[in-house]
Amino acid sequence: MSFHIEYPRIIPERRPSAHSPAAPRYTLRWEQPVAMLTSQYHAIEASDLPWKAQKAFFEMAEASFAEADGPVAHERMRFLDEAGETNAVVVSYWLDATAHARWTQKSSLSAWFNAPKRLLGEQGCWRETIAVPYDRHETIYSAPHYRIGFARTPGSVIEAMTTNGYFGAARDRFPVSAIDPLDTPLTAYPEVSRRLDTRGRRLFACSPHNMAALRSGQFWEPSEDEQRQDYLDNLQPKLHRGMDYLLSNKQESGTLSLRIMTNVGEDGEGRDETSVLAHFLSLAQLEGWAKSHITHLDIYGHAIAMNRKYREMRQVVTWHEAFVMPASCAFEYVNCHPATGLLACADLYEQAK
Repeated sequence: MSFHIEYPRIIPERRPSAHSPAAPRYTLRWEQPVAMLTSQYHAIEASDLPWKAQKAFFEMAEASFAEADGPVAHERMRFLDEAGETNAVVVSYWLDATAHARWTQKSSLSAWFNAPKRLLGEQGCWRETIAVPYDRHETIYSAPHYRIGFARTPGSVIEAMTTNGYFGAARDRFPVSAIDPLDTPLTAYPEVSRRLDTRGRRLFACSPHNMAALRSGQFWEPSEDEQRQDYLDNLQPKLHRGMDYLLSNKQESGTLSLRIMTNVGEDGEGRDETSVLAHFLSLAQLEGWAKSHITHLDIYGHAIAMNRKYREMRQVVTWHEAFVMPASCAFEYVNCHPATGLLACADLYEQAK
């Protein structure tokens, strides 16, 4: 039997009465109890970031992961940000928050990140940490066989579920939603600052309480012929239109930051796998886009249609892992351009000299 948390519900669930999903979906559990989930993103950014520099960064990070208390899973990714700079990203995962804290204190990657020379030159670096109690996360997978994100961690199991196929299902999958409305304490979107002085500084951005963090992925590497072409010609353009809308309408949608990342192989070539890492002011604003905006309805409708058509023969895997975070200052930017991550829309603190 797998571990999970359920509370006596005092907030009604969103599931319609007698709801039965039209297509099977899956969620993540673990064989043993898990108290905290931690995923950490380390990255370097520059307008000119050749593969040699990316490779050196990836290898340095991965060497540090082999040190005491290192992560239990990780991935390499790359993306082009809103300022046109290339970012090389490695995401790492822990199921032991204390091990993560020890590693952060002592690892060679932290020593590199903290070095004064990071404040110099044309290259920036950033570190963003998502750390939540177990009851503040939820996951969904279109198929049970592909392991990605937290599903790569030891002791994880992907199980069938029925909390899907209706708007509000994602909220219902957060165990804490049974007792907490997960509202934002802010009454408006944070004022966007036109900061121009972020280069040469180490800045900590504080995320607001109950900020929603979402990593949503697409894996079409094993797909062939008709299914591959359908993804490239139909679903992928719909996904990009949805992301373009969120980036162009941040205040209306509550989008604080959004990156479209491509997984990369050992040779630096992009794989047939992408994921979106996005942060929203609140779960409610993410839900609002998902429930009613045409760009998401197009994505959702097409994905459902293809799953119904191919069923267990569906070769394109879609998934996400989502978190509602307590307030945190675990977003760090060193020598970064002013549009990086949360720099433009969060309260900032500078490392003491």
